[in-house]
Amino acid sequence: MPRYRLLIEYHGGPYQGWMKLPGKPTVQAALEEAASKLDGRPVEVFGAGRTDSGVHATGQVAHMDLVTDRGGKVADAMNFHLRPHPIAVLAAEGVNDGFHARFSATQRHYRYVVVNRRADLALERGLAWRVPSKLSAGKMHEAAQAFIGTHDFSTFRDADCQAASPVKTLNEFKVWRDGEHVIFTCRAQSFIHRQVRSMVGSLVEVGRGRHPVSWAKDILDAADRTECGPIAPADGLYLTQVDYD
Repeated sequence: MPRYRLLIEYHGGPYQGWMKLPGKPTVQAALEEAASKLDGRPVEVFGAGRTDSGVHATGQVAHMDLVTDRGGKVADAMNFHLRPHPIAVLAAEGVNDGFHARFSATQRHYRYVVVNRRADLALERGLAWRVPSKLSAGKMHEAAQAFIGTHDFSTFRDADCQAASPVKTLNEFKVWRDGEHVIFTCRAQSFIHRQVRSMVGSLVEVGRGRHPVSWAKDILDAADRTECGPIAPADGLYLTQVDYD
């Protein structure tokens, strides 16, 4: 059976996350419904990242097996069956049977978008987190460097996280300002549940001046969920890229 690798973007607002849930709208369920219409039989779609409810993607990767080799027509056919869902298959290519969207991935990249202004959001409503108080991107970037490396990230681990261990290796974390936008980017092989939103929410507390830069390392070292700052809303989080060897 031909295996296809899909590059996908989606607006996470209407969905209860990536993973299928009985009776709930999810991205995986919408893709599998479209693939099943295309192939004339049930098709399972495997994603690289199990994004949470309301989280978006510009570079999600998935794979699926079809009965028929459809060459270069898979993306267009999937998009036809996906309408009117806010989900788009940007590209599709044949891959060998050893490729797995989740288990073959070596790095996952996330971006978080804050709009730092007093006025409410209009065009970016549901696509960013508005923070009205003045933020220091420089202090947040400095504080975020404490998260780089291999650590016990229990402080930033959601209570419902099912990961076997809170120990993860974060390879990069950057924060910068572009006008009224403050952008957070990070990458790692894998993340625990709500780790990125938890880290961003805590960094914003530093950016507001409520805590010193050193506080980020203090709460990380505590390995205690009760030490975490407020969790950033899902609106501003994007899965932007997945790397493979």
